[in-house]
Amino acid sequence: MMNAVRRGLVAAALLSTAAPLVSWADTAQWPNKPIRIVVSYPGGGVSDVVARALGEKLAVQLATPIVVENKAGAGGAIGLDTVAKSAPDGYTIGFSAISPVALNPHLGAVPFDPQKDLVPVVSVMYSPVLILATTAEQSPNFKELLSQAKRSPGTVRWATAGLASLGHIVLEQVKYTAKVDITHIPYKGGGQQLNDALGAQYEVLSTNAGPTVMQHIQAGKLKPLAVGAPQRLESLPEVPTLAELGFPEANSTSLFGIFAPANAPAAVLQRLNQEFNKALASPDIQAKLKASDNVPTGGDAKSFARQIAQESANNARIVKAANLHTK
Repeated sequence: MMNAVRRGLVAAALLSTAAPLVSWADTAQWPNKPIRIVVSYPGGGVSDVVARALGEKLAVQLATPIVVENKAGAGGAIGLDTVAKSAPDGYTIGFSAISPVALNPHLGAVPFDPQKDLVPVVSVMYSPVLILATTAEQSPNFKELLSQAKRSPGTVRWATAGLASLGHIVLEQVKYTAKVDITHIPYKGGGQQLNDALGAQYEVLSTNAGPTVMQHIQAGKLKPLAVGAPQRLESLPEVPTLAELGFPEANSTSLFGIFAPANAPAAVLQRLNQEFNKALASPDIQAKLKASDNVPTGGDAKSFARQIAQESANNARIVKAANLHTK
């Protein structure tokens, strides 16, 4: 199954021989009308802010209007489903974490076929996963937190943005590796999860980095214990990565990128890749991302497809080992 997922994603990224559903004359004139970017998350969050900033750049670079539309729900799957069912002409693209194509399918939770209906265009950024203690938890570090969980099984409550979310995957991998019993508290999104964290309704949470979370950390309302990232964050240099703590498999980040409907013309996909890379390289976009502890990526579509395939394979193994499901 994993080989099939990998072949399908890479093939989609290299799509060049499939018969386009628009004429080559239309492709040569692209773009000649507004482009819609469907963001798979609510307005006001980091992903929405980044998408709109990139949209402003592309509007100038392509000399055409860019319309950003939020279609949140189902962990990003609703937004990508909109993209998957749009005309493959390059005028509707999606901005999303890769979870809807690399995690949700292993849970039977997507209304589209990630191998047949979507094509990865370009990686945009990765967002570190923070492991934070609320004021209900007095452990000074991650090691002591796990020691407490071993001494008193089930008493440590760890909240995530949802069942089978990336934060839940991180938790299950920590539990599996450390052989500890931690109670999972799944929410339906990050808003209420954060509100309850500030009210000390549980001990620990996993969440993506962002300005609001960092403000609460700086105010002492949340204490960082670990971070899922390739290296320590500049803003939290004393906080170790999960890999440093002995949990390399849990050391995950949320990778975000641009997707298009399958069968979009190869020339348009290549142009989109080039334009997004150009926008990502601009100093103001770099500064905006880094200010929120998100890391700009970019690169070619083939590399992005390989990253998706690798995470899909890792998630399939974790989902099976932890017996995860969405209901």
